[in-house]
Amino acid sequence: MKVHFFKFTHVLLGLAVVAGLGVIVMWLWNWLMPAVTGWASIDFWQALGLLALVRILFGGFGKGCMHRLHRHRNPIREKWMKMTPEEQKDFIRKRRHSTFGRHCFPCEGDFEADEREKEDRGNG
Repeated sequence: MKVHFFKFTHVLLGLAVVAGLGVIVMWLWNWLMPAVTGWASIDFWQALGLLALVRILFGGFGKGCMHRLHRHRNPIREKWMKMTPEEQKDFIRKRRHSTFGRHCFPCEGDFEADEREKEDRGNG
């Protein structure tokens, strides 16, 4: 019973959002376009058609924002989360000494870290 009510409310909410967007597009079009370009005013259904056209041309028919967020995983972050603190430090150290990890002008922190590493190797 709760599932059907949940779906029903989401459908109603979705219809209300689409109707609200249609009204906003209609209002903005009728306010701006005749004054700026001399084009004719549009009604509510034409505004909904315009929204659909824009969605087709620019948005596609994906499953929405949340689907896009879950689809694009970050494998480096996943690998980082599985590392121990020692492996993370080693990763940072290797990255700092690679050509990709360095900028044209290294930061002051890089020089300090290099000096500390030299001292640690000398004392160890």
